[in-house]
Amino acid sequence: MKTEHQEQAASWYASPWVQLVFGVICMAMIANMQYGWTLFVNPIDEKYHWGRAAIQVAFTIFVVTETWLVPIEGYLVDKYGPKPVVVGGGLLCALAWVINSMATSLPLLYVAAAIGGIGAGAVYGTCVGNALKWFPTRRGLAAGITAAGFGAGSAATVVPIANMIKHSGYEATFLWFGLGQGIVVFALGLFLLAPPASMLANVSNAVKSALKRGVHNATPREVVSAPVFWVMYLMFVMMAAGGLMATAQLGPIAKDFGLHDSPVSLIGLTLPALTFALAIDRVLNGLTRPFFGWVSDRIGRENTMFVAFAIEAIGIVALSKFGHSPTAFVVLTGIVFFAWGEIYSLFPATCGDTFGPKFAATNAGLLYTAKGTAALLVPFTSIVTAATGSWHAVFMLASGMAAVAALLALFVLKPMRRAYVLQHAEPSLDMPYESARISESARISAGGG
Repeated sequence: MKTEHQEQAASWYASPWVQLVFGVICMAMIANMQYGWTLFVNPIDEKYHWGRAAIQVAFTIFVVTETWLVPIEGYLVDKYGPKPVVVGGGLLCALAWVINSMATSLPLLYVAAAIGGIGAGAVYGTCVGNALKWFPTRRGLAAGITAAGFGAGSAATVVPIANMIKHSGYEATFLWFGLGQGIVVFALGLFLLAPPASMLANVSNAVKSALKRGVHNATPREVVSAPVFWVMYLMFVMMAAGGLMATAQLGPIAKDFGLHDSPVSLIGLTLPALTFALAIDRVLNGLTRPFFGWVSDRIGRENTMFVAFAIEAIGIVALSKFGHSPTAFVVLTGIVFFAWGEIYSLFPATCGDTFGPKFAATNAGLLYTAKGTAALLVPFTSIVTAATGSWHAVFMLASGMAAVAALLALFVLKPMRRAYVLQHAEPSLDMPYESARISESARISAGGG
């Protein structure tokens, strides 16, 4: 039986690009667990009348367990390698949707959400981390492409899932898609490998030589005691909350707007408004991650955040005002998702820039838990809507948080990060803040992902 070291040396799949492709496919297979959820909310409510707010608690549980356990799952990957973690994650993801297909009570729905969150988090964290390790000098590109798999992965299955729910019921859809997606993740997980240590060692030496400086590697303990981390965390929560609300509530919003089955014709296609919006949203939510990551390499992280977050704020206001038109609904939700999805490339990159490479995976995992914190707000959007009789208040809150996050990026985070980097620079070495930003890919290349 081959050891992992022998596999790394001899196997056809022990290649950076093969490993990246496998990771992207795994990410695409778990994407429906988050981005396809909105298609199931109304059918579940129509059958059991549990109420949208109660049903959306399951979505919150999923996101919380998916994100808050990532640091632990990262530790397991470092200790045992990516294979067992992804294989186990695939089994848990399949089990979760099988349970959803049979759930006749809210507690059982919540249990399935927790199981699915653990499984999806294991797959997500492992695939992103493994991509970073295999591409130590192009981590921004690798992370963006891998995250795009999660953002856009459900685009191809939106129409089949919607059609199957309509013709076969949501229970059969949960069952067969859950089994299919889980089997693919299980199978590809068997082929995932960590790169040989010699590759990272060679890159590390090259980076040190190129930079001619030491890089301060903040430990997780140091990170959580740094005020700049909590500013990033607050911004992440505010931005994630609006996007998660749109992700979870798009189906109910379309229904309340009277657009659920309204036909929309764009780019040579005619589809129901909700189905069309979901398909376009998934594609744009994937493309935005490498795109804005590329932009931030050139104009700076905070400058990019300001532009993207401001677009998000304006897009949400426009959706509230003009979204009752089927065509406008499709176009504007696309803009909202395009201006939202980049947080999953910008925040990890900013975290790596600020706190160094050695503990980059754990530190980024700590920051990623902000997504779980933001998910706690999602059920309240249904409560606010029920109390006010419309989605207007929710839209305005989400837009306001995006606007505040944009201002914080430029006027608070940027000077705080500059001060932090200068404060922790080694006295004998001199590298301006902007140079540190521009050489981001080099700065984070020395450590393990």
